[in-house]
Amino acid sequence: MTTMTESQTLEKLSIDTIRTLSMDAVQKANSGHPGTPMALAPIGYALYTRIMRHSPSDPQWPDRDRFVLSCGHASMLLYSVLYLTGYGLTLDDLRSFRQLHSKTPGHPEYGHAPGVETTTGPLGQGISDAVGLALAERMLAARFNRPDHEIVDHHTYTIASDGDLQEGVASEACSLAGHLKLGRLIAFYDDNHIQLDGDTAMAFSEDVPKRFEAYGWHVLTLGEDIEPARIESAVQEAKDVADRPTLIVVRTHIGFGSPHKQDTQAAHGSPLGDEEVRLTKEAYGWPVDKEFYVPDEVLAHYREAVDRGKEWQAEWEDGLKAYAAAEPELGAELQRRFASRLPDGWDKDVPKFHVDDGMVATRKTSAKVIQWAAAQVPELVGGSADLASSTLTTIEDGGDVLPGEYAGRNIHFGVREHGMGAIVNGLNLHYFRAFGGTFFNFNDYMKGAVRLAALMGLPAIFVYTHDSIGLGEDGPTHQPVEQLAQLRAMPQINVVRPAGANETALGWRFAIAATRAPTVLVLSRQGVPTWNPAGVPGDAIERGAYVLRESYKDPEPDVILMASGSEMHLCNGAADLLEAGGTAARVVSVPCLDTFATQPQDYIDTVLPPSCRARLAVEAAAPQPWWRWVGDAGDVLGMTTFGASAPQRDLYEFFGFTPENIADRAGAVYKHAKT
Repeated sequence: MTTMTESQTLEKLSIDTIRTLSMDAVQKANSGHPGTPMALAPIGYALYTRIMRHSPSDPQWPDRDRFVLSCGHASMLLYSVLYLTGYGLTLDDLRSFRQLHSKTPGHPEYGHAPGVETTTGPLGQGISDAVGLALAERMLAARFNRPDHEIVDHHTYTIASDGDLQEGVASEACSLAGHLKLGRLIAFYDDNHIQLDGDTAMAFSEDVPKRFEAYGWHVLTLGEDIEPARIESAVQEAKDVADRPTLIVVRTHIGFGSPHKQDTQAAHGSPLGDEEVRLTKEAYGWPVDKEFYVPDEVLAHYREAVDRGKEWQAEWEDGLKAYAAAEPELGAELQRRFASRLPDGWDKDVPKFHVDDGMVATRKTSAKVIQWAAAQVPELVGGSADLASSTLTTIEDGGDVLPGEYAGRNIHFGVREHGMGAIVNGLNLHYFRAFGGTFFNFNDYMKGAVRLAALMGLPAIFVYTHDSIGLGEDGPTHQPVEQLAQLRAMPQINVVRPAGANETALGWRFAIAATRAPTVLVLSRQGVPTWNPAGVPGDAIERGAYVLRESYKDPEPDVILMASGSEMHLCNGAADLLEAGGTAARVVSVPCLDTFATQPQDYIDTVLPPSCRARLAVEAAAPQPWWRWVGDAGDVLGMTTFGASAPQRDLYEFFGFTPENIADRAGAVYKHAKT
């Protein structure tokens, strides 16, 4: 065994500690990705000990630098430096890598361990979230900084792999970052030439630095020179370029030091193996008979970050006190933002709409409610994927976020749905309540980001208009059919499809008040009736469903019609026909199946009494989510094909969404339930 000698510097010992901890954790778990943490160890060391302003004793310090490990498969790099620098992880947490209920899951998960800023793993999402974090920092600074009080002053760092930069979402977000001149964003590109299937040359030969230069980024190429001092120097150069984000290109060696697996795909996604771990430790001059070994002097060196962070944070807090004294209103508002607390009484006057408002598309009502919400909640910001004139998601007089100008509230994402979703996530991670809007069908382009919002429990708001075949002539390429079912199948997300103006207003209130889950607002292009606000309970969205109309004939219904959104008024028309024919019909509005499913059984039974087995659900979308609620004797009128190009009324008639057809289907259900 080669022993450590005095010639090995503390810096080298510190870097090799990251490498050996990563090897040992992956080996013990018998799964994981050891090679990339081994390669990136010098960057992780430099960031957490020499570059970033952070406070391990308070991972939520508002003005900390943010770090996002976009190549989330290299999670042991992050867990190692979080443990070493004193974020509260223990060696036992590293030993529990990838195990049930561990703080160290296979890919970094927001909320599992202190110091993890966002969930990464799906490639491209991390660097795209980082764009959102960097944008949020500039937007917050534009709102609160004053000439003598630069109270918002931090950077966002990220490491991205070849795979990250092959993903389209990263291209979308990084293109916008360059356009917006986000100089506080510094990304390392780990150009190690290896991905899971082998050499990147099999599928990837573009000139990444030139691509990022074309995006408007400042690009530095370090090659194999990734000694901590060189990294620190490059970061300082990046900071000096205030009007462009910076990409620092590094040529690393995956599985660094492994005699047989360095620079091979064998080091990417599998443990090195006991023998290779032993040989690699020998190559490092490391004790081969010790697992999870951390030299005392190394731990002491890393833990200097704790006191250093406390000093930075104390200095900043002194500045915050001075800021609050000089700008008391701004100081109080900033503290409220830092506490993620909505303004007191913000929702006491939710807009109400009346029957005489007539037929109004819920997207148009939403536009009005956005103005109310924006006046009550100053951190509400958002935008659209080049569809603001159709989604009606502009905050009036809110100003635009433009290159170098960040005080506005309207963000122009361009035709970048996926990038928009990830950036919205980043904004919601950083003291804003952000929304993104597009046509509902294009949720398909951004589902990865929506799913991560749900996984993280972020209160992101996704506004989807043109919600069905009702959008008409644009045809099936633009008409969502399966999207409602897909989103309702996703855990930890609430899908709200309001039936009219008052449900729309309540939907926005619900979305803004949400703290632990994203909300999807699904809105119509075509007009729908405005129901009397007295008939729409204030907790309609929280309850998920309610009785909109009882039978005129009998309080005990023969049949129950239930629907969401723009099909609600068709059920009401069908109920008129059923009542005229002697069948007692109850009409149930279901704006949110997700919250309805969480209600106590006694409430569910008051809305859908078990004694009434004749139930018909109506929705111009895939029928799958409704079968649970109609029961064994019920039926669903939904879409089992794609739509078509035609005027909205023709489409609804062709596919059977008419009061007459609904009444006929309900009558058949009633007859079947009686047999």
